[in-house]
Amino acid sequence: MAGGVEEAVLMKRNKKVLLKKYVTGFVEETDMEVVTNDNVRLEVPLGSKGVLVKNLYLSCDPYMRGLMSKLNEPTYIETFEPGSVIRGFGVSRVLESEHPDFKAWEYVWGITGWEEYSLITDTQRLFKVPFTDVPLSYFTGLLGMPGFTAYVGFYEICSPKKGEYVFISAASGAVGQLVGQFAKLMGCYVVGTAGSDEKVELLKTKFGFDDAFNYKKEKSLGAALKRCFPEGIDIYFENVGGAMLDAALLNMRDNGRISACGMISQYNLEKLEGVHYLVRVITKRLLMKGFNIADHFHLYPKFLEMIMPHIMKGEITYLEDRAEGIENAPAALIGLFKGTNVGKQLVVLADEH
Repeated sequence: MAGGVEEAVLMKRNKKVLLKKYVTGFVEETDMEVVTNDNVRLEVPLGSKGVLVKNLYLSCDPYMRGLMSKLNEPTYIETFEPGSVIRGFGVSRVLESEHPDFKAWEYVWGITGWEEYSLITDTQRLFKVPFTDVPLSYFTGLLGMPGFTAYVGFYEICSPKKGEYVFISAASGAVGQLVGQFAKLMGCYVVGTAGSDEKVELLKTKFGFDDAFNYKKEKSLGAALKRCFPEGIDIYFENVGGAMLDAALLNMRDNGRISACGMISQYNLEKLEGVHYLVRVITKRLLMKGFNIADHFHLYPKFLEMIMPHIMKGEITYLEDRAEGIENAPAALIGLFKGTNVGKQLVVLADEH
């Protein structure tokens, strides 16, 4: 073998999370099950260019809900099949490798299985952790897919300028909390929305937003945005969809930009909500662009070059919401759609750093 894994590791127990059945409507914990496979032979087939990893942290992300349905839009992760291991972004340590770019004992982040150990044969979405002087868990969020998503969606899609008015929905989540801080670093006026008074307070006191509101307490989202943006919105970072998108469209300024990152309000609906004010895209000359982060991985070094000085200077605040143990992974994922998480939701399997 090419790696450096001990013989004792080759026969191992592997606990994993499976999808029990295709999901319709709101996803529940009972749609998943945690199983244990005993006496599994863990080694990389010779010549496969695969890697065997021990998973340390798993990332819970809203897009995973779409992969649980039979009819799913094409993405860079295939739809989960009933009885198969759920997959998503995570941070892992390499145990054995047949791939020239990865060596035993190195840390990697990227697409892995929701299990204690994974044999990864498709390494196109696997990346070396470039440095370990920050917590490894950051590569599930701040320095991983969510942080990179915030960077691409805000800087590359919206082309922000100092002094512009920025609105962020689901602003206390893994992506939203960072978009708001990026906007403040640029000298923008920033308002976010969240689903609890606690999260609203965090946005204003911990993340430095100029204002924020609890969308559940507003009689009219449009009126709330008019109150916060009397002169209108230049940039809307879209994480929610539905009624929130409609309200934002009504309050956009001429030549505004909308970065369509996610639409979490729609993921558990069997019939999607309609959007009524798309005509504003024409009358306000708006640019609305969706993006798939997989198309932008070549920009990851540029992202690190931008964000690392801010992290080292203590200019970025980052919150994690940690669930301990793979048996708690289903509940942690469900919590995203119930709004129970505060900050980046991740699952800790083994805290090595």
